[in-house]
Amino acid sequence: MTTHAQADTGPELHAGRDGDLALPPEEARRATNEHYELPPEVFRAFLDERVKYSSALYRTPDATLEEAQTAKLHFVAERLALRGGECLLDIGCGWGSLTLFMAQEYGCEVTGVTPSAPQAEYIREQALRLKVADRVDIRVGSYSDLEIDGRYDAATMLGSVIHMPDRVAVLRKVYASLRRQGRLYLSESCFRSVEVYREFAARPGTRHVTETIFGFADMVPFSHLVEATESAGFSLDRLDDLTAHYHRTIEEWERRAEANRDRIESVAPGMAEPLVRYLRTANAGWGYTSKHYALTAAKSRLGPKTVG
Repeated sequence: MTTHAQADTGPELHAGRDGDLALPPEEARRATNEHYELPPEVFRAFLDERVKYSSALYRTPDATLEEAQTAKLHFVAERLALRGGECLLDIGCGWGSLTLFMAQEYGCEVTGVTPSAPQAEYIREQALRLKVADRVDIRVGSYSDLEIDGRYDAATMLGSVIHMPDRVAVLRKVYASLRRQGRLYLSESCFRSVEVYREFAARPGTRHVTETIFGFADMVPFSHLVEATESAGFSLDRLDDLTAHYHRTIEEWERRAEANRDRIESVAPGMAEPLVRYLRTANAGWGYTSKHYALTAAKSRLGPKTVG
């Protein structure tokens, strides 16, 4: 069977799963939403106070999860060279931690994109509470299908491209959404090589995370994301290895999930056990089968820096 993703990106991108991960974008979105549309109380039970569902950045050994997540958001702003007042596109904005932070702390005009209506409603409520509703626009739907103009100074994709089958098409659209010299920050959990991807992508532990928990997630090697970013026209600027930070982040998520099993079960019966199993599986692979990288890129033929 020839699938949509195979037709656009080539069968080699799915070689580790013999093509069985390739899904049309709409089917992938629907499957993924089953996890992200769980009640926000589930995520509040094990994430930080901002409900940020991606790696923190531990700048000091004794930092709390809340402090490390705040440090990570400032780190993203540094990579994007935000000075205040920029137009920012947050693709796959989750529960809005980055969207709201950049609007509140940097005065950015932020467009957040989520396929989840409950997430959108939650973010709009928080934007009103934080008095930044005039700087926050939440769009509901698949980023691939939305009409997005090219007025943005920067774009972020924190853990979202893993849920999008057609990576090259998505990144080309991001490129078109940016002004000249606009910057992209993309972070993702990946298999550490093509060989490891082919060996481990179809194993039960991987399927538990990518299919049972997330509905659809294709955790490709980072080299595939670099290739897709280059194919979209971007110039690569920085690469950061955040693996150790994500390992510690998930350690804290697991501790909180264990401590709040009853709270999770009260709003999502049957969810506590698979959630804890997912966190343990994810943390067991860091450095052996998986890594967590972030890249920064620019819409510029000569890159983000000039000579002389």
